[in-house]
Amino acid sequence: MSILVIGECVADIVRGADGTERVHPGGSPANVAYGLARLGRDVTLLTQLADDPTGRLIADHLKDAGVRVEIGGVPARTPSAVVGLDAQGRAAYTFDIAWTLEAGEPLPDRPVHVHIGSIAAVTAPGAATVLAEVERLRDRATVSYDPNVRPGLMGEHGAAVARVERCVALSDLVKASDEDLAWLYPGEEPQAVAARWLALGPAVVLVTRGAAGSLAFTARMAAFAEAPAVTVVDTVGAGDSFMSAVLDLLAGRGREALPGLGAESLARLLRRAATAAAVTVSRAGAQPPDRAELDAAERRFTVRCGRVS
Repeated sequence: MSILVIGECVADIVRGADGTERVHPGGSPANVAYGLARLGRDVTLLTQLADDPTGRLIADHLKDAGVRVEIGGVPARTPSAVVGLDAQGRAAYTFDIAWTLEAGEPLPDRPVHVHIGSIAAVTAPGAATVLAEVERLRDRATVSYDPNVRPGLMGEHGAAVARVERCVALSDLVKASDEDLAWLYPGEEPQAVAARWLALGPAVVLVTRGAAGSLAFTARMAAFAEAPAVTVVDTVGAGDSFMSAVLDLLAGRGREALPGLGAESLARLLRRAATAAAVTVSRAGAQPPDRAELDAAERRFTVRCGRVS
């Protein structure tokens, strides 16, 4: 079962609170693809990379995990982000990114699932290619979306919300953080935003809340999971690891199966994904677990789950 991820690669230049600096392969869609490959999934990433040192670093990183990398145009330089970490490991970003994706030749495999998100899904001119590919493939593949909001790159607020909601409407499953929702819909509760998005078309909406845990919503019910207690090294890639684990667990389920997910299935989904995120934040950089690590961590952690009344 082939999974296609479409989106940006970014060289994360991580500056710690102590002034140290490290370069990690990053970019939310690239991290999701990497996490899926680490879990043993057949995954292709349609992206852009320059033939420069950071581009080669990222390409090698992805290919070593088993990701097939398809290049849709070569930018002048590989996108980068300076990531500043505070004393609690929370990240703030400054970007140097251009996104001009070209679809090129049709990809050889017919994916059962397509994942989009972040900068690539809302940044012109490449976002038009992303959405065209989703519209071309969604008659035979399920679709997921993670807005992964970067306020400095989103432009005017109303137009940004409209672009996000177009992606939501094309998707079967959407994952967002509470910080994403706070920027998109100031003052609205996650339940209210989830209801708004479910009305646009997705069957499942997931909301991550860091140490406060995560929520899952369908038209019929809502579930929650607490976050495992771990020592946080940094939070880079936590949401992407969460997304990879969700897609791994749902791989192969058709569009018709998602609305019927019950409380137990939603809780299991959140538990597995929260565990993947917890492993990732416990080590430096976006380093998601492989399947053996995730299985072991899930046995080790106690994660309380339940139905939201």
